[in-house]
Amino acid sequence: ERLASTATKLFYRNGINATGIETITQHAKVSKRTLYQHFSSKTELVESYLRAFDGEPGTPMERGLERGNLAPRERLLAVFDVPPVDRFRGCPFHNAAVESAGTWSTVDEIVRAHKRRFAERLVAVAEEAGAADSYALGHQLMVLFEGAAALATSLNDTAPFLHARSAAAQL
Repeated sequence: ERLASTATKLFYRNGINATGIETITQHAKVSKRTLYQHFSSKTELVESYLRAFDGEPGTPMERGLERGNLAPRERLLAVFDVPPVDRFRGCPFHNAAVESAGTWSTVDEIVRAHKRRFAERLVAVAEEAGAADSYALGHQLMVLFEGAAALATSLNDTAPFLHARSAAAQL
């Protein structure tokens, strides 16, 4: 658990490729041998990192869909409610896909599966909200969300989520 927790913090904050095994073991205060007893490779550790987000469900930004105290329409908009932070790192799945650049097939599949499930959740909540075409709305919101997350990461500014939320409300 300590290794997984440490890897999660470092991978998200610094990036997967920029975070070496040595750094992870130092921060977790374990030996490399201990790490390799639990994870056969760095790729397996990355897979574990991403799967942990799926168990939440999803990333902190995506959890707005699960806020049962909100009406379905408001839950759809809640995914765009991202507070300003000093350093915005965006979606860990998107970041992993970019860093993989197609070289980690299992990681890429975890990313694709997660994104598909998120789109399905958006469609389901759009249906709950009474959308005329819940499939189209869910996927349009997915595009807005992904675009906002990517731009916010590039700019280190969460303002794109405000603009995406406004566009989502119009949809």
